[in-house]
Amino acid sequence: MIPGCYDSRTAPTPPATHPGKPMSEHIVHVTDASFEEEVLKSRLPVLVDYWAEWCGPCKMIAPILEEVAAEQEGKVRVAKVNVDENPGLATKFNVMSIPTMIVFKDGQEAQRLIGARGKPQLLEDLTPYL
Repeated sequence: MIPGCYDSRTAPTPPATHPGKPMSEHIVHVTDASFEEEVLKSRLPVLVDYWAEWCGPCKMIAPILEEVAAEQEGKVRVAKVNVDENPGLATKFNVMSIPTMIVFKDGQEAQRLIGARGKPQLLEDLTPYL
């Protein structure tokens, strides 16, 4: 093997993500199949992050979303939709660029946030729904 090259035999195994199962302790990964149950029927407001593996800004906000999900547990749910794996959801909700975050309340889109933002701004944007 050439030094520095990817070798699937020695690469770490990525964490499994399954529809409706947590990506982390506080964030749930949703798909076309689980979106209605996990987001639209949620009793709590849901912040849905539309993202992709190749998106740098999406990776930058991931730890912020994890913190917000943990700190606001019981007030808001945080969910993630991989747009490459679930293009139907991106199309259905007219997601034209990522990261896009949509707040759903009572099964309806309540607010759309486009682009990366810091934790203070994100919390300010979420305040009306907490």
